[in-house]
Amino acid sequence: MNHSNQINRCRAWNCTKQNLKEHRETVNAFGTATKSVLRAIVILSDEIPDHRIADPAPRMIAAEIYRGSSYGPKHPLAIPRVSLVVDMVHALGWVDEGTYLTGPVATPDQLARFHDLDYIAAVMQAERDQSLPVEMMERFGLGKNGNPIYPEIFRRPATAAGSSVMAANLIKDGGIIHHPAGGTHHGLKDRASGFCYFNDPVLGIYALLDSGLDRVLYVDIDAHHGDGVQYAFAEDERVLTVSMHQEDLWPKTGAIDDIAGGMARNLPVPGGMHDDEMRYVLFEYLIPLGLSFAPQAIVLQCGCDTLAEDPLSRQLLGNQSIWEVVGTMTRLAPRSLVLGGGGYSPYGVARCWSGVWATINGIEIPDVLPITAENILRVIKWSHSRGRQPASELFTTLADPWRGGAIRDEVRDRVKRLRGYGV
Repeated sequence: MNHSNQINRCRAWNCTKQNLKEHRETVNAFGTATKSVLRAIVILSDEIPDHRIADPAPRMIAAEIYRGSSYGPKHPLAIPRVSLVVDMVHALGWVDEGTYLTGPVATPDQLARFHDLDYIAAVMQAERDQSLPVEMMERFGLGKNGNPIYPEIFRRPATAAGSSVMAANLIKDGGIIHHPAGGTHHGLKDRASGFCYFNDPVLGIYALLDSGLDRVLYVDIDAHHGDGVQYAFAEDERVLTVSMHQEDLWPKTGAIDDIAGGMARNLPVPGGMHDDEMRYVLFEYLIPLGLSFAPQAIVLQCGCDTLAEDPLSRQLLGNQSIWEVVGTMTRLAPRSLVLGGGGYSPYGVARCWSGVWATINGIEIPDVLPITAENILRVIKWSHSRGRQPASELFTTLADPWRGGAIRDEVRDRVKRLRGYGV
């Protein structure tokens, strides 16, 4: 690591401290972000050091395998997700043949950089036979506990894994990749877990490390703890993993005092988190931590199951605060891999991750969607009760209204406590 670069980043951060202090004092005084605070944040964002590399332009990696693939009719992942994002950004004219790339299926050798060979073979066998002996299902977590055996059980997660490896190779000299099918952060070395069969964030981080990097920051803002990534790098001083998650959700790991082997930071937050609290965490914790760690690359898992309309969490975020995290954190390193993750409202996923792509490209979000994009959202079929009468704004707009509120004492206290662990 070039320590002079780290010193320069710390000096740049010192130049913004007064602005951040003013932001804190205003929020502390009023408990919520007023219009004056919103203006102050825009100014502060411009003053945060920008380590992005302008050339090449950001690129998106996806694949057609996600179109029509389903975990089963009653599973939370019965819904379309990545295909909606792909269709939306094309309909909006935000990608072209130079910025939209097709992801490959990872080879068994690539998967074996993290996963056990016996487990890889079991997933391949499950796709081939569409069944497994009971003892193999028990051993590998396949066909059980929300990890069904479905037609693309190997190819679909292997494509997400291959895309993360591809992305890491593409940004080894700098750049930003958006990989919305990525973010399968629960996958374990030897078994499926939490809807995740292969852990593409881990494989992407290993590819970055294998390219010669030695300071990678992983930030996870999914509603669920990024357990699989933390376990993979618990003892690796080259990777700092940070997870902000709802405190009472599965897998119920990631307590605030869990720092693994020293390279993990966890911020469990109560249900009901809103945009002002997300902004508070960003400016009070994530930015200072990122600037202190001075990463050569950032891997950002931006699951959107924290949105108010998502059925699997009790958080109350709008998509603008997620975009703010993405737009800010990707400034802190010359290389960024922006992943998807959880998200179980098809409207929420399509709108949020399309906006993520706009954010990393500096594209202005339209107030009203063109009819081509609106129609993509209108034809979604979602059998969940929340899909029966969707609000009209979910069809006609991309940005949610800012969903603010008072910053609760438990959020302040936990951020303060976590800051005590340092880098």
